[in-house]
Amino acid sequence: MMRMLGGCSALTPELEAKLLFGRHVWDCAQHADLWGRRLPELRAPAQQSEPASAAVVALLDLVQSLEGPTQTIERVTAVYAVLKPHLATVYERHLGLANPVYEPPTRRILDRCLTEERRHAAAGAHVLDRLLATDKALPGRAHAWERRVLDVLTAAGGITGDVEPPMIMAPALVPDPAVVAQDLVPLPPPFDPRTALGDLAVPIEAHCRALVRGDLTAVLADLAPETGPEAAAAYAALPAPVARVEAVGCARLGRQRVVKLRLDAPGARVVLQERWVPSTSGWRIAAVETIVVERP
Repeated sequence: MMRMLGGCSALTPELEAKLLFGRHVWDCAQHADLWGRRLPELRAPAQQSEPASAAVVALLDLVQSLEGPTQTIERVTAVYAVLKPHLATVYERHLGLANPVYEPPTRRILDRCLTEERRHAAAGAHVLDRLLATDKALPGRAHAWERRVLDVLTAAGGITGDVEPPMIMAPALVPDPAVVAQDLVPLPPPFDPRTALGDLAVPIEAHCRALVRGDLTAVLADLAPETGPEAAAAYAALPAPVARVEAVGCARLGRQRVVKLRLDAPGARVVLQERWVPSTSGWRIAAVETIVVERP
């Protein structure tokens, strides 16, 4: 889980989900450390465990196959709607079997991990609900993926290969929202182009309108005289028609500005990174870099 969340964080563009993964990868690292120290005490060598079966390997391979930047919903669903609730179920059942006379260290570790996994799942459900609310097609995607991962998990016999159904049991106590809040990082206020761009806001708005119109002549008129031909080629190669363009980021480099524009076109979402410089004739583009974020 620790390694999985680390990979998810690197692959996920949505800040709210990325921060959630970052919070929980640390907790999972602590859990792994606790078990790594406890296992040798139980005469089970740490760091030498093997998957229960090929079916468990297939389960984890399925979850970790989600590498696309637009698969955040599936990543959050797999981890927080299936894997973490399942892990909490396994911990809870094992806690019920662990002898309180001679296994108190194991029981204390189980109790801590169980509590934190339940809290993680509740925080993940909160973030997932917010993500699903952004597009009416997303709930269907989430439900379908949850069903698929749960089916593969059930076929594998759970993470240990011998878990009796149900794979996921509802918690006896739902985590307190005030406790869950520690896992939810407040997001910064939405990016306000006019505030961030200052007197560059008006030229950027005109530039965006030209991109939407497909007016290459107007777009190229924004280039500084010293800008190389590769910039014109980058604009000429943009997918058409462009349905929408918006400024999504800005950074200051002395008197210059680096502006990120997101373009939505049929079958593609493109990010342009433009470096604008002030001149006697106004703001002009000195360099541009094109990044294709999504294509069919």
